[in-house]
Amino acid sequence: MNTRERVLVALDGGEPDRIPCALAFYHLNMRSLIPAEKYHPDLVDVQFVNFPLSPEERQLAHRIEKYPEDTRLGNLDQVTTYSRWSYHPERRVNQSPLVQARSLDDFRRFPFPELNCPFHTNSLADQVQNLHSQDLAVGGNLPHLGGELFEAAWRLRGLENFLIDLIERPDWADYLLDRLTELAQHNAKTMASAGVDILALDDDIGMPGTMMISPTLWRRFFKPRLSAIIHAAQVIKPDLRVLFHSDGYFEPIIEDLIEIGVNAINPLQPDHMDASRIRQRYGPQLVLWGTVGWQTTFSFSSPETIRQEVRQRVETLGRAGLILCPAYDIDEPDIPVENVISFLAASREFG
Repeated sequence: MNTRERVLVALDGGEPDRIPCALAFYHLNMRSLIPAEKYHPDLVDVQFVNFPLSPEERQLAHRIEKYPEDTRLGNLDQVTTYSRWSYHPERRVNQSPLVQARSLDDFRRFPFPELNCPFHTNSLADQVQNLHSQDLAVGGNLPHLGGELFEAAWRLRGLENFLIDLIERPDWADYLLDRLTELAQHNAKTMASAGVDILALDDDIGMPGTMMISPTLWRRFFKPRLSAIIHAAQVIKPDLRVLFHSDGYFEPIIEDLIEIGVNAINPLQPDHMDASRIRQRYGPQLVLWGTVGWQTTFSFSSPETIRQEVRQRVETLGRAGLILCPAYDIDEPDIPVENVISFLAASREFG
């Protein structure tokens, strides 16, 4: 079984010859994480592709190259994304371009990113073909402002304003979310046309102990739109698997996610989600992608601690429908490379 086959079997709820592993739910520069002498292309079983930068975004990237690496501009993807959406997190006030909107006409005048980017499809297809030639499974992330729907909407509108919109101005929320859904559908179809195996959708709707909005509101405003995004992609590629990411606690909507076609959830942070309980309830048909590491594990624990946690996850969750992955981002400056390597080695040892 090659690495791509291994991931696809796991995503279908089966038990592959060994448990696949990943380092994230998005593209990571492996060579920046792992020293050259310890780097091998087959360290992980799945890689992710991103939409290429537009000519305008490449100009922006060139302008920020002059800043020192420790300047807190955010990473390149973040900076270009913020520019595309006119979002200014560095400001104390008016960070969000629609925070001052007073009518639907203000929403209609907002310059959403253009849909017509013909250079994307061929470039993405080339990336996918290259990774497939290495027997890797390929995931695809959509360009967005932190998330496809909820997170993008509140960043554009301001969190307090958007939460009020959901209750008091639902027509405003509907308009904004419809535009975001239109963008996401277009980009999801582009990813599907490029041949990715996995469509990665993410929206941080969870926080410690609860969701940021009620399950009822999520089902009213977000479930049908997320379903439409998935459907648009699967019309083009029916065997496309779907991964949904949210930090924090989102257990109340798991059945809804399964209903609309989500195959796997990520990252199941042990601080907030009990992966063993979820496995007992849903079985391996709901694929668990993540589960490894509490908030400080990769930063401050020893390699042996990480090794034992991987072992525990395999023993308690089983070998079917599991993709081992850190439950927190590891592309942070305080993550020792020894801990990343320990995770990868333990995944092979116990998986």
